[in-house]
Amino acid sequence: MKSATALKNWLAERTPEQLTVLLELRALPQAAGYGQGLRTLGQLADHLLSDVSVSRALGSLNAGDLRLLAAVAQISDKEYGPAPTSSVPSHGYMVRQEPALDPASRAVPRAEVLRRLAPDATTRAAVEEALKRLAGLALVLPPYGGKVAVPALLHYRSAEFQGYGRPVGLLLTAAFNAPKVHAIADRLGVGRDTTRDGSQRRVVTFLQDAGKVRELAARAPSAARDLLDKLVPGPPLLRTHCFVTRYGYHSGPNSKFTIRPGGSGDAGTDWLAEHGLLLPVGTDLAELPYEIAHALRDDTTPDLHLAPPVLARTTPLPGSTDGQAQAAAGAAAWHAELVLRAVAAQPLAIRKAGGITVRDAKRVAKDAGLSEEQARLWLDLASNADLLAPHQDQASLPAPRGRGRGRKQAPEPPVRLLPTPRYDTWITLPPAQRLLPLLTTWGVVPEIFTYWPADNDQSPVALISPTDTMAAVLRRGILDALATLPTGHGTTTRGLDELLDCAAWFKPSLTPFLGTPDLHSRAKATLAEAELLGVTAHGALTTTGHALRSLLHTGAVLHFPAVPGAGPDLTGHPPLADAVCNLQLALDTLMPTPRTTVRFQADLTATVTGAAAPDLTDLLTTCAECESEGHATVWRITPASLRRAFDTGLDAGTLLERLTDVSEGGTPLPQPLTYTIKDIARAHGRLRVVRSTCCIRSDDEHLITEVAHTRGLTKLVLHRESSWRGVGQVGWSPR
Repeated sequence: MKSATALKNWLAERTPEQLTVLLELRALPQAAGYGQGLRTLGQLADHLLSDVSVSRALGSLNAGDLRLLAAVAQISDKEYGPAPTSSVPSHGYMVRQEPALDPASRAVPRAEVLRRLAPDATTRAAVEEALKRLAGLALVLPPYGGKVAVPALLHYRSAEFQGYGRPVGLLLTAAFNAPKVHAIADRLGVGRDTTRDGSQRRVVTFLQDAGKVRELAARAPSAARDLLDKLVPGPPLLRTHCFVTRYGYHSGPNSKFTIRPGGSGDAGTDWLAEHGLLLPVGTDLAELPYEIAHALRDDTTPDLHLAPPVLARTTPLPGSTDGQAQAAAGAAAWHAELVLRAVAAQPLAIRKAGGITVRDAKRVAKDAGLSEEQARLWLDLASNADLLAPHQDQASLPAPRGRGRGRKQAPEPPVRLLPTPRYDTWITLPPAQRLLPLLTTWGVVPEIFTYWPADNDQSPVALISPTDTMAAVLRRGILDALATLPTGHGTTTRGLDELLDCAAWFKPSLTPFLGTPDLHSRAKATLAEAELLGVTAHGALTTTGHALRSLLHTGAVLHFPAVPGAGPDLTGHPPLADAVCNLQLALDTLMPTPRTTVRFQADLTATVTGAAAPDLTDLLTTCAECESEGHATVWRITPASLRRAFDTGLDAGTLLERLTDVSEGGTPLPQPLTYTIKDIARAHGRLRVVRSTCCIRSDDEHLITEVAHTRGLTKLVLHRESSWRGVGQVGWSPR
């Protein structure tokens, strides 16, 4: 049975939920309709077998699963020989594709896979479990009987995964004209044929004989053998000046090569080139053919590493881990609230080039009592969680320009950052529910907001567009690596390298960047943000961190810019909805019920133990100043804060009544506080400042009256304000 037919029958047995998970992994919409012109199960099966779709799925696997799939393809190579490549790059260009390969034609016995890859019972169970998991992703193909089949892309790339080059026949065809092929045949002692193709067949037949290749390598010069020792394990590419194009230095899609007159200057490279063991694939680039490396390699069992590397640099966790996580989560919710309240009170201007102005960012940081870096983080997270959004007042937009040249176009009104309608609901929620959309946004957003490249000499800017595709990959890899820590242990600052090695096992796309300063800086910023949000504490995942990691494992990143838990309807994604509920439950458990009472003291301070309820926060924000934070928040009531409260329309009686209602244990307010409130209220309002555009003063009251009734001044709407006693002056000012 063909692979496409077997896969079609398997898809027909899947539940809608299973299909949804599979299609989201392959970047397709939900099962109903399939989208992108895929309207039948047969079309869907063909798409899932395509190189593009399989490549996307491979990008979500860990290194162990990738090595297992590559090992199955390697066993298939030994059974059937190397698969013909689906497309052959020739000096940077693509040539005609070969007919599609049916994976069923290269299936290998399951018993052979287990014999080669699972020498003991423990490894056998791990391999069986991995094969089952990969079958659910349509990367191990049905039917699931006594044979194992993997998609064609893995066969095409099998040599690449193993560090092999391409087959010698393909490389010879692309590299040389007839004279050079005849010369290689003479060097190998196979004799040239009357035609180019005949000579090439003799060369290929010789090099496909592993015994003859080993004999040839044994009598090679020592410099050539040293070079083979480096190229045989892979990668198979070598930078060399051994070859030049026949008609100019630069190569094109049909360029042919020859050995440089006088050689490359390296005897070993020249000897390999003359015997066809090293073939040109581009300007100054040569490749060791598949057959050569295969003949000279030891036939060893692939090392799968199905389990992630063990983190050795750990330290026992202190007993205060839960308390630190609780304090961090509470502080995160409180700081985000302070920043958003500051924006609601005074919207921020957005630059034409994008981002928040540096002056506004500093003002918000000062109002919230935070560092500028933290203020930018909360602004960015809130913006991506749809709690803040740019807004341009339509009423102040410039009128359309007239036809006359003399009329100048009015400047566009500035765009400001304002709270969205979702903010109105968010600000009334308990701290645990306020933190949920910010936490899920942090998990899926493609940006590390507190990271700023060292080579960027500009000032860090808030409200930037998230475009760092590696950010979510690094974040997921670090959380997965932290999850492997032994219970009761956390990482140390010296263990960052091994933590990143473990993260790269979970996310192999990080491997090329290991050891680079840029990856270290990104990882440190990610870990700092995780600790700030209560995802980690003392270098280990908290309960919230484990719940967030489970959410990311459901494919939450695939939904960005929609943020799970920040508004979108998740009824069509049951696993994702359950993960969001579990994360909310973890936050509710970590953060106790908000306090609705406060303890007032005679020194005019008010202490709230734990997180304050929104109504209590509103009251204290109105009449007090936040002095310190932590497990308990301390507020101080000052004359300035009381005057601010009275400016909102409150009077002494109402304020005393509201403060008494929230007093802890129903205890009366301290006398010093009561006296201070009444004293400030008694003096409040004695002096008032009235806004006035202009004021007319004169000693002649009749003259002022005449001026006030002059028709030319009617638009000023003048009215009499007061009389300055003792000097007989009278004044008017506009209403």
